[in-house]
Amino acid sequence: MKLNYEFRDKKLLELALTQSGVNSAKNNERLEFIGDRVLGLSVAELLYKMYPNDAEGGLARRHATLVSTETLAMVAKQLEIEKHLHHGHMTGGKINHILANAMEAILGAIFLESGFDVAKQVICEIWTDLARAEIVAPKDAKTALQEYVQKNDKGTLPEYIYHEPTGFSHNPVFTATVKAMGQTATGTGSSKKEASIDAADKLLKILAI
Repeated sequence: MKLNYEFRDKKLLELALTQSGVNSAKNNERLEFIGDRVLGLSVAELLYKMYPNDAEGGLARRHATLVSTETLAMVAKQLEIEKHLHHGHMTGGKINHILANAMEAILGAIFLESGFDVAKQVICEIWTDLARAEIVAPKDAKTALQEYVQKNDKGTLPEYIYHEPTGFSHNPVFTATVKAMGQTATGTGSSKKEASIDAADKLLKILAI
């Protein structure tokens, strides 16, 4: 697989490939933040068009898998991003996490350099086949997190905390925090459900499963 995009700003690409373990001040975390959102919206639109008969729950489960750490890391490996990544010591479960972050950062860099439509085109060229391969809608992030925690933390369950919504009354932003296995993650969304799924997905990335 080859990334069908040529960066004009090589410094921006280098930043996307620089992990925080190498440079605590200039690294890819901010680009990852943007790339996560660009990927999420692009994949959501892709699924909406590809699966017209899926209900919201089915689309959400497909989406959770396609933007998961495992999928992002797999794409990064196929693109051989690891050969160009400036990273610290990558061992164990953190390898997929670091690769996934770098993949999101690259997508964020494309968005900043060329805009959403170009970034979406790059994403769709890669993710369409992945989306088509998902014959059965997979588990959502909350279900995956619950099963992982129950299996690996003596049968305990993740704990969700829902915060007061912010923003305008006609378009509120919901926030949820999930705690499990000594780790915490916070997610946002247009509903409590979306916020909790976002939080669960982020905690899965932290746990690097």
